[in-house]
Amino acid sequence: MNSSVSTPLLSASRVSMTYPGTRALDGVDLAIYPGESVAIMGPSGSGKTTLLHALAGIITPTSGEVVVYTPNGAIAVNALAESERSRLRREEFGFVFQQGLLIPELTVVENVALPLLLAGRTRATAEAHAVEWLARLGLGGLERRRIGELSGGQAQRVAIARAQVTGARVIFADEPTGALDSVTSGETMTALLGAATEDGRALVVVTHDDHVAARCSRVVRLRDGRLDVRAAATVSEVTA
Repeated sequence: MNSSVSTPLLSASRVSMTYPGTRALDGVDLAIYPGESVAIMGPSGSGKTTLLHALAGIITPTSGEVVVYTPNGAIAVNALAESERSRLRREEFGFVFQQGLLIPELTVVENVALPLLLAGRTRATAEAHAVEWLARLGLGGLERRRIGELSGGQAQRVAIARAQVTGARVIFADEPTGALDSVTSGETMTALLGAATEDGRALVVVTHDDHVAARCSRVVRLRDGRLDVRAAATVSEVTA
């Protein structure tokens, strides 16, 4: 991937986010390119999750612009109404969180199929796509289990399958390995990187873990709501 000639999938320009008494983001510029895996790092309170939420259209920044580049053209995310942002999140983005946020009452295949059902696909079609993704992530044969019957690593792979099943072009992951042991963490990152960056898609992951960041193709660091250019790191620098 050559970012100098590629059109980004997503970009933030001078994005700031202010809450009463707090400036969570302060003029952040960031572009995410096809095929990239980008780790966002920084101390607690630096604005990592706020930036992820702004990029994903979960929150609207106080100022600045977030743009997603779709096959039908560029869309200014923060100019959309909430209903339009919700539709954009369903169609363009996928999400993996630390605890997975899976629904324990549903089976594995029902959890993965849920985004397609919410988008209006038939149950048969949605579950067929879900089964395909589960097989790709090594979970074939577990389709009818409940979430409570899975290991932590298996549950996170279910969450990865759910994030991918709609064909999302950008996957956002917030501390996806934070609740896992080191071996399971490595396995989960392998599954996430393999699924999220093929076919020109991209992964944006918030993490405190240097080992997780070292698996990504690019690392950006935040401090006090700003990109810390002095701490900008390549993968080789993180692993040194």
